[in-house]
Amino acid sequence: MPSLTTMRVKRSARTRRKVATPHDSAVAAMFSRIARFYDLLNHLLSLGLDRRWRVALARRSLEKGGRTALDLAAGTLDVSLALRRQQPEIVVAAVDFCPAMLARGRRKLTGEDIRRVLPVTADAKRLPVKAGFADCLTMAFGIRNILPRQAAYAEMLRALKPGGLACILEFGSGRERIWGGLYNFYLNAVLPRVGRVISGDGAAYGYLAESIRAFPTARELETELLEAGFARAWHQKLTSGVVCLHVAEKAG
Repeated sequence: MPSLTTMRVKRSARTRRKVATPHDSAVAAMFSRIARFYDLLNHLLSLGLDRRWRVALARRSLEKGGRTALDLAAGTLDVSLALRRQQPEIVVAAVDFCPAMLARGRRKLTGEDIRRVLPVTADAKRLPVKAGFADCLTMAFGIRNILPRQAAYAEMLRALKPGGLACILEFGSGRERIWGGLYNFYLNAVLPRVGRVISGDGAAYGYLAESIRAFPTARELETELLEAGFARAWHQKLTSGVVCLHVAEKAG
């Protein structure tokens, strides 16, 4: 099992840093407000498909094997636990800049998960790990919330070992018509209202819809990843493109 001492020391130093920008502060506060409803609404609004999407993410990220993983925007740790189910011996550093989300996730850790899933409060733009720490890296529904994205890409490349995969799960762009526009109607009219009724926070789920509408297309995101320095980048559409699984490979 990899040594975790160095990482823990760096984690302590990094968590003393405050969120750097007004955008980061607003996003962190928003997720703190909805943390207790987050899992319920994920399952409800996706009709349960989010579980399948996370399994697909975990499988793809581990296709080369490895012993250490970084789960960025780890939230309530569903992806971290999916990685452990796929490869029980792996150690996962689960990074999120919202302590309330990680606190909800810690409740899910039992048995060996407690030793092998390590929740870390940190910014994906300033990761508290040494260069080449991770064999693979995951991020589910988080890259939309990071500005500038290029800073996160640079940290992904630094943290990955040569040949490592960065796998990013994200909603399809709201600028593309999916299911003849039914997805777009759901995104614009249904999702914010359901989110507001259950969580009581209309602003949070309004932001969710707006951020999806403004997000780059899959091809545009591939271009960003290649321009950031990844050797290869490609994507797989899930559920007709409602979600895309982006894969970027660091040069070996």
